[in-house]
Amino acid sequence: MTPSTLTGPAPAAAPAPPLAARAASVGASPVREILALTERPEVISFAGGLPAPELFDADGIRAAYDRVLAGEPHRVLQYSTTEGDPALRNAVAERLTGRGLATGPDALLVTTGSQQGLTLLATALLEPGDTVVVENPTYLAALQCFGFAGARVVPVPSDEDGIDPEALAEVVERERPKLLYLVPTFQNPTGRTLPLARRQAVAEVAARHGLWMLEDDPYGELRFEGEHQPWLSSLPQAADRTVLLGSFSKVMAPGMRLGWLRAPAALRRACVIAKQSLDLHCSTVDQAAAARYLADSDLDAHLARVRDAYRARRDALVDGLAAALPDGSTWNRPEGGMFVWARLPEGYDATALLREAVARDVAYVPGAPFFAGTPDPATLRMSFTTHTPEEIREGLRRLAGVLRTSR
Repeated sequence: MTPSTLTGPAPAAAPAPPLAARAASVGASPVREILALTERPEVISFAGGLPAPELFDADGIRAAYDRVLAGEPHRVLQYSTTEGDPALRNAVAERLTGRGLATGPDALLVTTGSQQGLTLLATALLEPGDTVVVENPTYLAALQCFGFAGARVVPVPSDEDGIDPEALAEVVERERPKLLYLVPTFQNPTGRTLPLARRQAVAEVAARHGLWMLEDDPYGELRFEGEHQPWLSSLPQAADRTVLLGSFSKVMAPGMRLGWLRAPAALRRACVIAKQSLDLHCSTVDQAAAARYLADSDLDAHLARVRDAYRARRDALVDGLAAALPDGSTWNRPEGGMFVWARLPEGYDATALLREAVARDVAYVPGAPFFAGTPDPATLRMSFTTHTPEEIREGLRRLAGVLRTSR
């Protein structure tokens, strides 16, 4: 007899253990899934929140990589410190200080885009079951991040000027949150900017009730018109409890995956430890190239060209919406950033209409996924950055064929 006949058939393998509850409870990004529908080159997409690739300073960035690889190859190809390249932190600190927020390099942590900053802060601050309050609607990936942390997310009513401070105070008194998350300047998805008086009122609420504020600012340097608004982080009422996130993705290149976090010392140290558990440090060579670029190139002149192009594209989109959207629709005219927020009349469902739009080679992002509370199905987000004014006008003609004839 063979051993197999003595022992019988091998037992069936036991199933693998299940995924963590947080992985099962947080769904995929519907925006990411929608974007997969728009990859055909003939689609004019207002969906992606992407910078215009033809405006990247590819020559300047390539020169920066060439210089650091030629001059310091052994350093820039080696491991580096978690906190980040000292030259890059110094350059960021100088830019922040020059724009009115006194900052030293030791107050900064370099991150893999500002998105990693969200993850680090959620790891350092939030226990499962903690409450986070957000403006409504808000940045979709922040909702995912807080969901993975096991937080309870509570929306605060907002209007055309952003979060309502009186409503915030009521929600904070009732819910006792640990963290308030805001994109106060050219918000994603709405493009709204919080006025100074509201910023001060929000900071006072945070100080009075003892909660952390997370100020996410990836778009602040993309202002086309109007007056600069001070960071929440610069307001004395809550400077000791406010974290500022920034990114090079919208001003330099998203493929470099570099951002930064400015936080009070104890929280920043906790984020450093959390980052060590994730990736040890950001790419050494990418950080060195970014620092070299900031030293050798004129980022402000580059941004002036970007802003001029984006202003013309915003104008083309906003000026064409009256003919593209159904009668009774509303929309805003942001002073900067990348997004216009629109609302169709009652009875329209932007999600249901998207597949018909994509079939006609035009796309947008439905607004519903951005809501932490009950979604508004009639809303949509439109990005104007990645198409020329001529392409935008053609995209709006296609969109009119869908939205003005459907309900």
